[in-house]
Amino acid sequence: MKVLMFGWEFPPFKSGGLGTACYDLTKGLSRQGIKVTFVMPKAPEGAEAEFVNLLGTNNYLKNVKIRTVDSPLLAYNTSESYADYMRRYKILGTKGDVAYGEDLHSEVQRFSEIAKVIAEQEGHDVIHAHDWMAYRAGINAKKVSGKPLVCHIHATEFDRTGNNPNYHISHKEFEGLKEADLVIANSNYTKQNIINQYMIDPKKIKVVHWGIDPENPHYQGDYTSKMSDHDKIVLFLGRVTLQKGPDYFLQTAKKVLAYVPNTKFVVAGSGDMLAWMIEKSAEMEITNNMVFTGFLKGKEVHDAYKMADLFVMPSVSEPFGLTAIESIKNGTPVILSKNSGASEVLTNVLKVDFWDIDEMTNKIVGSLKYRNLYNELRDNSLVEADNFNLDVPAKKVIDAYNHAISYAGGVS
Repeated sequence: MKVLMFGWEFPPFKSGGLGTACYDLTKGLSRQGIKVTFVMPKAPEGAEAEFVNLLGTNNYLKNVKIRTVDSPLLAYNTSESYADYMRRYKILGTKGDVAYGEDLHSEVQRFSEIAKVIAEQEGHDVIHAHDWMAYRAGINAKKVSGKPLVCHIHATEFDRTGNNPNYHISHKEFEGLKEADLVIANSNYTKQNIINQYMIDPKKIKVVHWGIDPENPHYQGDYTSKMSDHDKIVLFLGRVTLQKGPDYFLQTAKKVLAYVPNTKFVVAGSGDMLAWMIEKSAEMEITNNMVFTGFLKGKEVHDAYKMADLFVMPSVSEPFGLTAIESIKNGTPVILSKNSGASEVLTNVLKVDFWDIDEMTNKIVGSLKYRNLYNELRDNSLVEADNFNLDVPAKKVIDAYNHAISYAGGVS
């Protein structure tokens, strides 16, 4: 089977969980003998060499081909971030012979038009599009080849904006989900959201929970920080934006310090609420107990998990939450928002409503002060981490492909 896949980030150039998810999915599919052509906006200069090196060192990715499209589209783009990117790099209008879109939505449209050409060039049996920026590309590819379209939803515009969606983006999501022959949702939580928000037929939605790559070398070995000599470490890792609940993390930190004053709260990530968090922590007079690392990647991410005593994910709306599984695989217990897909598949974690600051405080304080509770949580969750791999989700995605192909009349 040959898959033409459209996305907008892929390691080593990524800004969030989708890049990791796409890499792991293509690796899992490759292990099953599926050939994937992954199409994405062009990464920074020299990225092609990086991709060649990345793919060439891993036999499991021998069936994966990367095609880049010259485009300034970036992961988690908004209209404002796209305009700011264009201003900063002074490429508004043209760059060489390429005429980029004047705004985010016209550039997404340009990317989708290029998809028609790629669909003619690349043989495929099914089209797989990830999230809203790639949906129109998938629709256009289907118009050219007549092959079935599978749209993968990792997070809705309602998740990202706290139920204040940008109309243009939510409409593109709606179009993609409606046009798709089959929809893959990364959790039952996400499935219910798209049923509620977009009235998608439940019968055409297949849930595939994410796994992790147990062969990732970053899971091996240990890492400690000098902070651990005197302090407990509680970690927030992810985009520092409304969806991830950084404000609740900050409020909880203030309360925890009344009971466990020798605690450092590490915020690893970047986003539009980072400056607010820094200013607010000063206003709350807890600056000395806060550490802001900025964006981390690769080994740095796993080192952050390893040095922490607890990983807290207070997300307001978390379609899945791959970081929770990564944390327990690194040996760090998790306190998890009930508004997350990961809470559907993880048992040996502590779960809490994101808005319940008192209960979140109780769970953090209890875990840090009572060693027996902490050890049981850590040991059991580490065993549970062995249940997650790349093969199970890949096989479920292949089942989805076969269902979509069968519906469309078979492989040519």
